Amino acid sequence: MAVKTVATNRKAYHNYHIGESLEAGIALTGTEIKSIREGRVSLGDAYVRPEDGELWLMNAHIARYEAGSYMSHDPKRPRKLLLHRKQIADLASQVAEKGLTLVATKLYLKDSRAKVAIALGKGKKLYDKRATITQREVEREIGRAVKRHKR
Repeated sequence: MAVKTVATNRKAYHNYHIGESLEAGIALTGTEIKSIREGRVSLGDAYVRPEDGELWLMNAHIARYEAGSYMSHDPKRPRKLLLHRKQIADLASQVAEKGLTLVATKLYLKDSRAKVAIALGKGKKLYDKRATITQREVEREIGRAVKRHKR
């Protein structure tokens, strides 16, 4: 099981309280998988939308494959996610009832197949974001103090 992380959505961890996470496959074209293998992917604004019993990955930017022809793929096109029907229904109901958002957190290659880690996220308020930043800075300062003290 060789897993190579291609892209992570760091913005998602800043903007959402991330909960349960799932692995989903993606339906891709030939030039898209080649771009993913080169690491030319951005998940900065990526989210997942349930539609008609299917899940669609929106706003994920997979750059055009340079060696491809002029008939290459659209970098921001919606891409279908591959999950079991029961999983899709469960996620769609949680999004509808609880007001949660499905966010793409990571794109990786697992045994030469592209997979996306999607997670249920609840939007953070501004004060939550500030608290997270403050906590991170405090932990960083403690780490520096311990490092200095060890000398």
